[in-house]
Amino acid sequence: MGEKRPVSTLRVPATAARPSEPAVRRRAALGSFVGTTIEWYDYYLYGTAAAIVLGPLFFPNVGGAVGVIASFATYAVGFAARPLGGAVAGHVGDRVGRKAVLVASLLVMGISTTFIGLLPTYAQIGVWAPVLLVVARLLQGFSAGGEWGGAVLLSVEHAPTGRRGLFGAIPQMGSAAGMVLASGGFWLTRSLTSSEAFMSWGWRIPFLASAVLVVVGLVIRLKVTDSPAFTALREADGLARRPVAEVLRTNKRGVLVTTGMRLGQNGGYVLYTVFALTYLTSEVREDGADVGLLAVLVASVLSLAATPLWGMLSDRIGRRPVYLFGAVLTAVFTVPAFLLFDTGSTVLIVASIVVAINLGHDSQYGAQGAFFAEQFDQRTRYSGASLGYSIGAVLGGGLTPLIAASLLALGNGSPWLVAGYLSLLAVLSTVAAACTRETAHRPLEGLTR
Repeated sequence: MGEKRPVSTLRVPATAARPSEPAVRRRAALGSFVGTTIEWYDYYLYGTAAAIVLGPLFFPNVGGAVGVIASFATYAVGFAARPLGGAVAGHVGDRVGRKAVLVASLLVMGISTTFIGLLPTYAQIGVWAPVLLVVARLLQGFSAGGEWGGAVLLSVEHAPTGRRGLFGAIPQMGSAAGMVLASGGFWLTRSLTSSEAFMSWGWRIPFLASAVLVVVGLVIRLKVTDSPAFTALREADGLARRPVAEVLRTNKRGVLVTTGMRLGQNGGYVLYTVFALTYLTSEVREDGADVGLLAVLVASVLSLAATPLWGMLSDRIGRRPVYLFGAVLTAVFTVPAFLLFDTGSTVLIVASIVVAINLGHDSQYGAQGAFFAEQFDQRTRYSGASLGYSIGAVLGGGLTPLIAASLLALGNGSPWLVAGYLSLLAVLSTVAAACTRETAHRPLEGLTR
């Protein structure tokens, strides 16, 4: 038996680097989009519920601001599990394949979300209610940590030359679609039930609907195949044995810059789609949650068009200028956003969230899929992209509602400490993006550390 070649000399055959057939590309993009939509529907349900319903049902003994903080603490727990999910999924995804991880993550997310819809409340089983809620949220976080990397890579690695930004934005659209379903589901349920019925059983309906959506997602994802480049690398025995350890040893820079770029993007999204619902209700108007849900719904619908447009623009002018535009806008718009919130005007509240999401957030998110994938080579791409994405989510998004609620209480209801916090996250993302190499017009197979 011949001696194995060192890993550094392994090369993916040129034929494997060719773009996938159009039908295969479309199937990969559709599988990424539909599965990601369902994953984020499940994940965002919790954020919306944490803002408007979970506090009084699962933490009734700590009402007011403390109850809100406790509810957002369980929200943060889900983010804490994401790096572990990203590491495990990265290892399996770089060793076995993207498809296997995506099927598993969809199942775990669907089961944990349906479980939340069946949970007894504190009034029924006491302290076990918040304990079980935290367990379900941990499973959600673990699943989300592995979902993003696989979905984006599946789409980007099948993309034709010059269109990686667009293909990387397609699974990102799943975030907007998931938010449309989540916020729309809660808004519709609140509209069709009385306040008492909603708090009693109506809030469970969107969670239980997850079981049906997961079946649809699995049917589509099971038909997707891994990219030719990854398949060829596996057949050539060129896969990394310990991809997580390898990427941390050889490409720390890639992990650090992708982590930094996530801070303001994810922090801003969570602040405007989750914390804002609490702020509008407690500080602006009695029906603030309903107005906030409407604004998030409008912005999410617009994101379905805005996200791929930003991805396409990043294919034309580069990832960095598009990303920097969004990061800078996020940094400077926080104070005007809260000034518009404080007017109490439905039109101005909706307009402020549309600007923050569709311009500030979507410009970063639309370029992000391809940009992050391009920071890592084929052997460690899943692990590296997932780690940067997940760690950034913990530091940026996971802690944002908890910190924002605490800063709001510290400021006696004044939002300016909250605005300053988000601006700081966005400045850090701006610095990270400015330090990242431009990769839009280079061949994917030629991108190495």
